[in-house]
Amino acid sequence: MKSFDIYGFTFLVAGMILMLMLAWQWFKMRQIRITSTAEIARDEAYRKLTEEAILTQQKINENQQKMLEELFELRIRITSIEKMLREVE
Repeated sequence: MKSFDIYGFTFLVAGMILMLMLAWQWFKMRQIRITSTAEIARDEAYRKLTEEAILTQQKINENQQKMLEELFELRIRITSIEKMLREVE
């Protein structure tokens, strides 16, 4: 009878250890899933921010190009006005 009690107790302890290990693994997988979801959301936010930054940089470059063209046109006009003023003197 004592051998049955020892085997039963051993089986009970092994079962409890197995249950604890399964519960620990379940919580660990849940934590990994939550962390992964948060990382995916963060990466998506960074990707969106990067796209916005690229678009903004492209607009800035276009505006700079327009300003350079306008400055070039102004320089030509000022040069022609200066030339006309020299001729009038």
